[in-house]
Formats: sequence, C-alpha cells, structure tokens
Amino acid sequence: MATPAVSHPVVRTSEPTRLGLRVRLRDLWAWRELLGNLIRREIKAKYKTSVLGAAWSMLNPMLYLAVFTLVFSVLLNRGMPNFPVYLLSGLLAWGLFSSSVSQAARSVVDNSSLVTKAYFPSEVLPLATIGSTMFDLALQALVLAAFMVIFRVGVLGWNLLLLPLSLFALLTFTAAVALFVAAANVRYRDVQHLLAIALLAWFWMTPIVYQSGFVYTTLAQRDLLGVSLYQLYLANPMAVIVEGFHRALYGAVAPGGELVLLPVSVSWLALIIGAVAVGSLVLLLLTWSFFFRRSGDFAEEL
Repeated sequence: MATPAVSHPVVRTSEPTRLGLRVRLRDLWAWRELLGNLIRREIKAKYKTSVLGAAWSMLNPMLYLAVFTLVFSVLLNRGMPNFPVYLLSGLLAWGLFSSSVSQAARSVVDNSSLVTKAYFPSEVLPLATIGSTMFDLALQALVLAAFMVIFRVGVLGWNLLLLPLSLFALLTFTAAVALFVAAANVRYRDVQHLLAIALLAWFWMTPIVYQSGFVYTTLAQRDLLGVSLYQLYLANPMAVIVEGFHRALYGAVAPGGELVLLPVSVSWLALIIGAVAVGSLVLLLLTWSFFFRRSGDFAEEL
C-alpha cells in the first residue's frame, strides 16, 4: 500500500504575515533603546581601531573636493564660483544616502547571530545604519560650514526653508531603499554587489559634481517620445533632493551670470521636493511591507 505524501508547510518565525502599521510603530518605540545601542555600536565599530577616529568622516569629503577640483577646475577648465560649497552641499545628501544603503544591505546578514537567537523588530538593523550615518553627516556639515565661512557664502533667506524639507525627503527615501535592499540581500546575496554598481551609476546621474543648470540647458529642449529629457531627469528622486540641498546652502542660481542651479523659484522647488517626500512615504510603506513579509523567514535563511 502506497504511503500518502506528507506535506511540510513552511513555518514562519515570529512575525505575522501582514504589516500592522500602528502595532509595528508601537513595537519599534518599545525597542528604541536597542536601536540607540545599535547606533552607538555602529559608530564605535567604525572608528574603534582608527588612529584619526571620527576625523575620517571629515577627511572623506575633503578628498572628493581635492580630486574633483583638480579634474573639473584645472584639467577640464570648467570651474564655477564657490565650487567647494556646491560640491560639499551635494555630497552631504549623497553621502548619507549611499553610505546608509550600502551598510543596510548587509545589516541583517552581519547580525545573523542576533536575528536567530532573539526576537526584536528586525527593522532596527537597517534603521541603525541610517542613525550612525547621520553622525557622519553632522561632522561633514562642519566641514561645509567652514568652507561657507571661508568663501563668505551667505544663505540667509527663504531658501533655507528647503533644507529641513529636503532632509525629510532624503531620510524617508533612504529608509525606503534601505529596508528593501536589507531584506532582498538575505535571500539573494548578489544584491550587495549589484548595489555597489548601481550607486556608482546613480552618483553620476545626480548633479553633485556638475551643475544642475548645465543639465537644464542641455536637456530642456530635447525629448524622448514626446517627454522632455529634463522631466525624465527629475524623475531621479536624489537629483531633486540634492538640488534642494544646493539651493538651501549654495544659494545662488547664477553667480557671476553663469547658470549653476535650476532657474526656478524656491516655492516651485519646494513643491517638487514635497512631491518627492510624499512619493518616498508611499515607497517606504511598500518596502516596509516587503521587509516585514520577508523578516519572518530571516532566521531560516541566515
């Protein structure tokens, strides 16, 4: 007599199958002390055996500044007024995004012993990488402030209101991408390697080194299937966010008559950044749901 086939259902670990936003936010708040400890651990681990310690976070943008100043201002003769302030204000936003996402991709895998032995909201792992990267952002902001004083670049005005809005959009978008890559990398370890390539391409698609005004004059009159290439360019959320940082901190749209930033009003730019922020919130809910569905199986896959 044939033995009937026995099915082996997949058993999820710890988590329900659907994200309950209110309940999950309450759980994250209850585990806020763990999140703080993980952030402190990330910061200490980064600089523990380093001779210069946290000074490396300040030297990193200085190295970028030296290289790009040599290439663009000297070799290519494409200098712009107050280039250090322009570059550093863009790097401020990009550095937080790229570092957070890169570290978040390995956050669950690198903490496998913690995930498999104890219950806690797994979201705190990628979120901790964002928290530790914000420490670097604060140090790099000091470097930018020093150059603003040296070059006497004043940013007092309505443009400063773009900074908190841009920062909110940046953190929301970063959290959304971080949660996605953290969950995907648990099952597909190639994600962390593909991410490095994607971030490199993304960097050059974002107006950090070159003028966003140059992009405007080059693409505004060109289209693809009836859609302006300039509008397609603005579909890159980081391009909009970095432009917000530039407008808030660099300030001048056309210093010395040269178009550096987008020739738009502060209110128009605030509207676009607001749209990116809203879109990032929607994306965050989607990637958070994806992370939550995958998190129940982390212990089995690690």
